[in-house]
Amino acid sequence: MRIGVGTILRPALVLLLLALVLRPDWFAPVFRPLAPEGAPAIYARSSLLSLSLSHLGLVAAATAAATLVAVTLAILVTRPAGEAFRPLSRTVTNMGQTFPPVAVLALAVPALGFGAGPTLVALFLYGLLPIFENATIALSTLPPATMEAARGMGLNRWQRLVQVELPLAFPVILTGIRLSVVIALGTATIGSTVAARTLGEVIIAGLLTSNTAYVLQGGIIVGLFAVLIYDALVQLEARLARHTGGRRTA
Repeated sequence: MRIGVGTILRPALVLLLLALVLRPDWFAPVFRPLAPEGAPAIYARSSLLSLSLSHLGLVAAATAAATLVAVTLAILVTRPAGEAFRPLSRTVTNMGQTFPPVAVLALAVPALGFGAGPTLVALFLYGLLPIFENATIALSTLPPATMEAARGMGLNRWQRLVQVELPLAFPVILTGIRLSVVIALGTATIGSTVAARTLGEVIIAGLLTSNTAYVLQGGIIVGLFAVLIYDALVQLEARLARHTGGRRTA
């Protein structure tokens, strides 16, 4: 019986991430050579578990909002009545990719103040485009035979959308969500520059004190979250694609 690399690697990475977040003191000997003389090697100003949960919460909230808006826009522009608005919708969703996250934060702080608000706005805008593009492609390339069969069954437009179109399109939409989540996980770190509680706090503290141990500690945790969540969504996407007849993007 052959055991895949992923079968061993995934649990190992999960255990490593849990250890880094829950028992960071275990890794003090590893990070100590990277810390300045006399400086602590492990970040202890805030709980890494608390920062991780806050970081993931911001990413989840922003991705959920971006998914709702992007998929709604994709549905509208793939209907005959909304086809003319597709270029405008693409322009709107592309705004987040046009402005750097730091610029979005700078513009949002005067209106929303310091904290999670500006970070949520930046993550939301950055997450729109990949979800919108994938949803638009998915809903525009549904099998004609399937759609004709749905009409032949007497389903109205709403029923076709909910019962046929969205289930068939979801594996492709999930690809866009996956990309959006990975982008958000990395981008959320800069939220700490405007007092949002994210793992960027660890990295920024390391940069301000020239403590490479802090920078590496925060970076590894964010990287592990990105790898594991990306892998989990790939597995979910593959299962959904098989369930819906293999409609999945690369």
